[in-house]
Amino acid sequence: MSDPDLFDPELFDPDLLRRAYRTADRELLWIRLNFVSSIDGAATVGGLSGGLNDPWDLQVFETLRAMADVVVVAAGTVREEEYDGVYVPAAHVAWRQQQGLPDHPRLAIVTASGDLDPASAPFDVENRKKRPLVFAAKTADPDKLRALQEVAEVIECGEISGGVDLQRMAAELAARGLHQVLCEGGPTLFGSLLAADLVDELCLTVSPLLVGGRSRRITTSRTEHVHNMGLVNSLPGGAMLFLRYCRTLGPVPA
Repeated sequence: MSDPDLFDPELFDPDLLRRAYRTADRELLWIRLNFVSSIDGAATVGGLSGGLNDPWDLQVFETLRAMADVVVVAAGTVREEEYDGVYVPAAHVAWRQQQGLPDHPRLAIVTASGDLDPASAPFDVENRKKRPLVFAAKTADPDKLRALQEVAEVIECGEISGGVDLQRMAAELAARGLHQVLCEGGPTLFGSLLAADLVDELCLTVSPLLVGGRSRRITTSRTEHVHNMGLVNSLPGGAMLFLRYCRTLGPVPA
């Protein structure tokens, strides 16, 4: 029999979440990844992450966005998950203004091909925020990149095994003062960041579902890249469990 207290309709206190996920220094480059997974390791249901979410997870998701300078996402995830321009709710806008931050975090899209529709929602920002950044590999279609230059800041970031040079991308973000980086996927970009040793933190939502099938994991790559991570905190919320892991510096998490 389920415990009714686990399904309390009240969500987290916003200040509690901000304390739980704060970083030591906003002026240092810090790359945080946020993913959700079922208890048997599935990153999606029916090909999308939305089947694993609930209101508690949405609250954490929005809080992490609100604390970020920039949200980084792979082009495939932008298309599959039907991204908009990445806007945070009004309550978070007020908090960001109190911190001296722009109303909304900037969006950065990573693409090997340049296959993005310049008329799609992520680029329809007008004067509400700065135009998205597009980090493109040398393999990207030059005609598509020229079209994107009308609605985005396009940066060619070399070629690393046919993809974007993520070390250079990180340097470009830091040069623009975008130090608090939140990556929302997908698994291939996660794997590439892991290979480039650019994962400082993983925020993992554990959804109480058994999915089966052949769903992808939250990270995929051709070879293994083992990194030690330390558990910083854990928060139960509704039926979900929210885990925060940071890279370890010696015996303790950063």
